[in-house]
Amino acid sequence: MTIKKIHLDSDDEALLLLGEQDANLRHLEKEYGVEIFVRQEAQGLLLSVRGPTSRVEKAYRRLSSLLSEIRSAGRPPLPAGGDAPELPKDAVYVTSYGKTIRPKSGNQKAYVEAIRSHDLVVAIGPAGTGKTYLAVAAALHSLKTREVAKIVLTRPVVEAGEKLGFLPGDLYEKVHPYLKPLYDAFYAMLGPERFRLWRDDEVIEIVPLAYMRGRTLENAFIILDEAQNSTPEQMKMFLTRMGVGSKVVVTGDVTQIDLENKKSSGLVLVQSILKHVEGAVFAYFSEEDVVRHPMVRRVLRAYDVWEKR
Repeated sequence: MTIKKIHLDSDDEALLLLGEQDANLRHLEKEYGVEIFVRQEAQGLLLSVRGPTSRVEKAYRRLSSLLSEIRSAGRPPLPAGGDAPELPKDAVYVTSYGKTIRPKSGNQKAYVEAIRSHDLVVAIGPAGTGKTYLAVAAALHSLKTREVAKIVLTRPVVEAGEKLGFLPGDLYEKVHPYLKPLYDAFYAMLGPERFRLWRDDEVIEIVPLAYMRGRTLENAFIILDEAQNSTPEQMKMFLTRMGVGSKVVVTGDVTQIDLENKKSSGLVLVQSILKHVEGAVFAYFSEEDVVRHPMVRRVLRAYDVWEKR
């Protein structure tokens, strides 16, 4: 067990570092697995970090960095884990595990640039082309650089009627299987602990598309995944949730429509509806952009040949 201490110069400094009602302090304790105490001493406020040596060292470095930022800029730091160092060249995001995420094809590079420069991007292409993965990476970077205040991911739950009702558990347990692919992307980039922390605080929100109705989302990065399974009415509803300071990315594969009437896909129709709308841009992918196992590309080609026959 190790204890490290940091002296704070004033109550205002403590408030900026620890947050309202010590919210930032609680974040740090959960993230690093340590205990943090603050007490008044003769020389001022003393912050103590206690726990296993390796965890205390990491938490101490993080607190020291935040305190330096406060003292130099006089403003609150990002939430715990929210620092955004300068990205390496051509990178979209650097994960909590140190992995640098970069676009790997020309279409992916154009897609990332479109997200950076436009408020509404629609990405269409086969599975494995990085549509959702790169959108999540761009969203996390926007969150860490304070371009947005939260991330909202949604996707249609195609079997949202009686079948969903008969699944056991509460709403979260019912829809979790449908939303699991979105969780996987965050696990890979943030790690499970930080993701759960941000999800619990609704900094990251993952919801079924049906639950977006009636909302206005401001200062948010909003992603609609599996959009080929949305109806035209759902697509319109989703796109009109966009509030001031928000960015929207729609992703989907028009060859994998699970709706009974495949011609009624909102993703198919939105291409003609938004074709000439200023500020909306479309990004298209092909099997050449597949970044999963090489077998995925061969499977797609085989199915293309079969469908043409």
